Amino acid sequence: MEHSAAPYDERLTAPGSWWVITALVALSGGLILLPLGTVPMLGALIATGLLATLAVSSYGSARIRVVAGSLVAGDARIPVAALGDAEVLAGEEARAWRMHKADPRAFMLLRSYIPTALRVEITDPADPTPYVYLSTRRPRALAAALDAVRQTQKETPETAS
Repeated sequence: MEHSAAPYDERLTAPGSWWVITALVALSGGLILLPLGTVPMLGALIATGLLATLAVSSYGSARIRVVAGSLVAGDARIPVAALGDAEVLAGEEARAWRMHKADPRAFMLLRSYIPTALRVEITDPADPTPYVYLSTRRPRALAAALDAVRQTQKETPETAS
């Protein structure tokens, strides 16, 4: 009944330039302790490198998936049945919805290094969240995956037990 593969799965990985900065942070940590000797310098290089790597890796580990009839974005799991229209956002419009058009009640999974997004209305009257805003590199594919789940749900109505 359920498909084993998600129709949409994206990890919001950090860009390559962030990893270059991570290496530079590690190098800086080592250089700061260079006057104290080789061992402290190597210790600082390794410690700052690990901390910077953990920070970038953690920030870039957010996922967006459409699976089992739900949109899973970060820690949020929203049934597709509770979602309304999806709007693909790019450029100035995406920035506007991140800034002055943003509703403080909205669920937002933002990544500044991703210029495109998808804004999806929440139609559940019991949920005070007006919409979800998701930074995504493939907003059209995400919207299509949500539409595909909606279509499947319409074709196979749930049976009451």
